[in-house]
Amino acid sequence: MGLLRSAAGDAVLTCLWVAGVSTLGTLTYLSATALSVPPQSLAGLLITTALAASLVLLFSVLGALLGGASFNPATTVAFRAAGLRPDASLLAMAVRFPAQAAGAVGGANAILLLMPARYKHMLRGPSLKVDPHAGAAAEGALTFTISLAVLVIFVKGPRNLLVKVWLVAMTTVGMVMVGSSYTGPAMNPANAYGWAFVNDRHNTWDQFYVYWICPFVGAGLAGWAFKLLFPIQKPKAKKA
Repeated sequence: MGLLRSAAGDAVLTCLWVAGVSTLGTLTYLSATALSVPPQSLAGLLITTALAASLVLLFSVLGALLGGASFNPATTVAFRAAGLRPDASLLAMAVRFPAQAAGAVGGANAILLLMPARYKHMLRGPSLKVDPHAGAAAEGALTFTISLAVLVIFVKGPRNLLVKVWLVAMTTVGMVMVGSSYTGPAMNPANAYGWAFVNDRHNTWDQFYVYWICPFVGAGLAGWAFKLLFPIQKPKAKKA
């Protein structure tokens, strides 16, 4: 029952995350227009980062309220590979990851219904813009980078939560800019699946290869790299 409750929490959180994060482009445009600054300027980038930081903070709180719910399978893989999520068993992931994917489908459909018609063209999920092998390499490398950054920031970074959140938001926005001409990017298999489903691209080999296999490989390598860089210190045995 506990595993099913966790999976339900993941589904809810992922649904909300996909719906919320998909509005960043629209909210940046509206905010920049209200402030009379170009959305594609340094000021627009700062607005996007501030909005992303607000989302990360909000969902960190929501995740805790939902009993440790998660909206990104890759993050779970990274923390497990780093030895920081011993509770993330193969059985747990086999149940929770599909729940996250289902939640992402719900979130993508929800925001498509709720977004005003004049802004719907701004709703674009991850999509492959290069050949599958190049896209797979890019998505794996980007997921490795963001996963390692999240591990370092949250485990070894500053103690202040707001600073942690801001650093994660900056890194995420930077990775999105780097990967925009390759895969979107997603760096989150569930988010990629949600948008692929609504666009009827979810059952292709490219989708599985680029947005599931390679991100998992990148996240796993990030966890191992973190464990290599910051080995867990075992307590010394007390002398008799």
